[in-house]
Amino acid sequence: MIKYIRLFIIVSLTATALGANAQSTATTSSPYSRYGLGDLSSSVMPQNIGMGGIGTAINKINSYNYINFLNPAAYSSMNYVVIDAGISSNFNTLSKSGQSNQTNSSFRLSHIAFGIPVSKQSAISFGMRPYTELGYNYRQQQSNFGTGLPADTNTVNYLYQGDGGLTKAYIGYGVRLFKHLSIGANASYIFGNLKETRSTEVPDLYGTLNSRIEESNSINGFNYDYGAQYSFDFSEKKHLVFGYSASANSKLNTQNSYIVSSYFTESGSEGVATDSLINRKDAKAKINLPQINHFGISYQHDGKYIIGADYSIGNWSSLTVAGINKGLQNSKTLNVGGQVTPNMYSLSNYFSRVDYRFGLIYDQTYLNVNNTNIKKYAATFGMGLPLPRNNTAFYKINLAAEYGKRGTLTNGLVKENYINLHLSFTLNDQWFVKYRFD
Repeated sequence: MIKYIRLFIIVSLTATALGANAQSTATTSSPYSRYGLGDLSSSVMPQNIGMGGIGTAINKINSYNYINFLNPAAYSSMNYVVIDAGISSNFNTLSKSGQSNQTNSSFRLSHIAFGIPVSKQSAISFGMRPYTELGYNYRQQQSNFGTGLPADTNTVNYLYQGDGGLTKAYIGYGVRLFKHLSIGANASYIFGNLKETRSTEVPDLYGTLNSRIEESNSINGFNYDYGAQYSFDFSEKKHLVFGYSASANSKLNTQNSYIVSSYFTESGSEGVATDSLINRKDAKAKINLPQINHFGISYQHDGKYIIGADYSIGNWSSLTVAGINKGLQNSKTLNVGGQVTPNMYSLSNYFSRVDYRFGLIYDQTYLNVNNTNIKKYAATFGMGLPLPRNNTAFYKINLAAEYGKRGTLTNGLVKENYINLHLSFTLNDQWFVKYRFD
């Protein structure tokens, strides 16, 4: 009976993930998501986000098995079946000089992942998570009908909207080759739709025909990640780990749909489109994804603390869509953080068994807008809340919060102040044990 319940849980969670990720509704609200393929989603679990996003050189967290997307070499450390599912929310306040602030929020399923040991030295993992998110809606106004003549009092509105995102479904394998060296790799399928519109309206001039350009890209294809970890064991509980992982340069398929239409605005509301001036679907083309390299180091005293740092370089200047370079720059990201557990074996004080996580993030993003580098700064905090256990199963609720800012008010740009909240449920269990009775 238990086997059927577990199977039902797996199927239900997978169906939920597929349904949630198939939706095209935007899960971010940022004008900066219009560049490239949208905002890149976090490639680590809430456990890592609370520690500033470190993960390249981490395999276990206080004896708990967890699934490390960032470095598949870490799969080799799993000796329990692992199920991890999570949700996240975003609260974003946009500021621009001379304009009132705008606050947006969103909520979504952040990931679902499974890990299954194959042997004492290896394990497989599979699951699904967002890869990029596209979502923006803003307006720019130009007075005098764009002529600059003071006698012309008509205002032109330029409306920009984006919606959609890409999802990454993966399967991976990690193995320990020697006592201290592990390697691993993921094969991923990236898919989704990105839709963007640009409209021009003259709301105060009766009878004016407005125009809209609507561009959609249907994207799919394979991507590959690989990594390695090397551990120096100073004692049974003290470990220094070096890690490296990368997302390989790869090509995705894309097909572009392009529609130019005209419409009237009546009483402030958009009327039915009067005509489609252009309606075409281009031939399939390629998106050239760049290579992204991650370097990490961590030191862990099992049951007490972890400290670590990651440094990542993304070669985004090579991103091309249908042979056209997207004009991005290479990104550089530094993550620093750690975790402290006062006493994970305490019987009298629950809060002594809780994991407390802290971290910092500095990100020189791949964006350069109006000759200004767009940077991100963030501080993170997290907690790992253990739940009652039985003989074979361990449970933990992981909470993480990231407070940061991106962008600047100079050069007519937008500054974002945001709070990202993450929650996940982690299960460690022994499913494939044969019991013997005398």
